Amino acid sequence: MSQYLEGGDQVKGILLFGHGARNPEWAQPFQRIRDAILAREPEALVEPGFLELMRPSFEEGVECLVRQGATEIVVVPIFMAAGSHVKKDLPQMAADAMYRHVGLMIELAPPVGEAESVLRAMAAYALSARSSSSSL
Repeated sequence: MSQYLEGGDQVKGILLFGHGARNPEWAQPFQRIRDAILAREPEALVEPGFLELMRPSFEEGVECLVRQGATEIVVVPIFMAAGSHVKKDLPQMAADAMYRHVGLMIELAPPVGEAESVLRAMAAYALSARSSSSSL
């Protein structure tokens, strides 16, 4: 799927949204997800954005995507489920960003942990871990 939508003048970016943590190593999976996206689609616009404790912040991630030409952004919450950060904080941050960037459209995807493909992958991993641990 191309970052360009029908009509050719809309550019859609991806913001990988996470909570953030004090330990900088906590952000490594976000970089690995970003790298995997770029390996599949090198021209994709994809950046992380964190709620707190880490940079780039949500707004810094949005700003980076806008500077790269994004006119639409899909925010992918890298959360197991939709708690208050996803249900309350994220919609407000998205609305604030659209207010600051006139013409920008932001879509909120469901949390990654609610995707059937992710749930199946986690189940397969758990079964694999069980098998691996029994051989120790």
